[in-house]
Amino acid sequence: MNMAHLGFNDEDMLAGLKPWVLCESPSYDPAAVNRMQDIAAHDLAVMGASIERISPHSSIGDCIRARFAHPKSDQPGLLIIGHMDTVHPLGTLIELPFKRDGNRCYGPGICDMKGGNYLALEAIRQLQKAGLETPLPITVLFTSDEEIGSPHTRALIEAEAARAKAVLIPEPARQGNGVTSGRYAVARYDVTTYGRPSHAGLRLSEGRSAIRKMAEKIIDIEAMTSEDCSFSVGVMNAGKWVNCVSSKANAEVLSMSKRQEDLDNGIARMLDHNDPNGEVITKIKLGLTRPVWTPSTADLKLVELANDLATQLGQQFRHESSGGGSDGNFTGAMGVPTLDGLGVAGDKYHTLEEHIEIDSLAMRGRMMAGLLMGINQNF
Repeated sequence: MNMAHLGFNDEDMLAGLKPWVLCESPSYDPAAVNRMQDIAAHDLAVMGASIERISPHSSIGDCIRARFAHPKSDQPGLLIIGHMDTVHPLGTLIELPFKRDGNRCYGPGICDMKGGNYLALEAIRQLQKAGLETPLPITVLFTSDEEIGSPHTRALIEAEAARAKAVLIPEPARQGNGVTSGRYAVARYDVTTYGRPSHAGLRLSEGRSAIRKMAEKIIDIEAMTSEDCSFSVGVMNAGKWVNCVSSKANAEVLSMSKRQEDLDNGIARMLDHNDPNGEVITKIKLGLTRPVWTPSTADLKLVELANDLATQLGQQFRHESSGGGSDGNFTGAMGVPTLDGLGVAGDKYHTLEEHIEIDSLAMRGRMMAGLLMGINQNF
């Protein structure tokens, strides 16, 4: 069936997406994430899915696993993975309200990635309305800690992917109606400097500032950025009293490379900044990592199917490997056929200008529906 004949409608989809965006769900607020998962679970239940609530860790929100009834439910099927946590803290709606401006609609998490999650459900919904049965069973997994590196959900993601024929991930679309066919390797680091405290007004010269040392380290670390490997300091915390020379400073660093060997070299260079001696000590600890996902023949076969669908629908199409990291790093690196970046078109995610392009909702929904219908047991 031509997916153009399905009943996708941008305005209806935007109306359905609005409650999702108005429910703020920052990663570090489990109760907030759970409120969002409540909404998603309700929508999935109305669609007839069997819902399971999974609590990976007390520090994060729950995950939702939804399975749709299918005659081949005992066989490997299609796994749709999306995250419901966002980088935006509670109260962001004051500065970034759900607001329409021409073909754009703004809101926290609307592009990364609630818009994509919603259009994935809409694709299933429209296939149901048309009386179409997908060749393979569908499982939807909405996770709760992707924005902080998926520390507590990786095992669940990989276990579900191991049982799947293919994985579809509705992260934001690439420019030009593109999809993501690979992901760069990612590493996170925790950096701590330890100084010597003193009274900043009476005995300044006796102190050794952890803040000053951290400032020097930040400059040195970010100066290591090259075409092969990037280094960015995104978090820094230090000090409690202005009249005290700081005794401790903390920072978090993100590193990214197109090739695993370049990331591994970058890790070694970062760890070389450890300095356990001297008046101010520096300790660097490697944190969470995401493996590089290099597109396989099976991945490119999914790309080819998406390209064919775009041609049938009269859409532009392109694909590329991407930075940023996603749970596709895990599934793609496992060798499970994966296609990422299937979500809504938009820009400025992770900022107070995050928005989607409204007219991409139905367009991208049709592509998702076509993929769900086009992947079979012989794929």
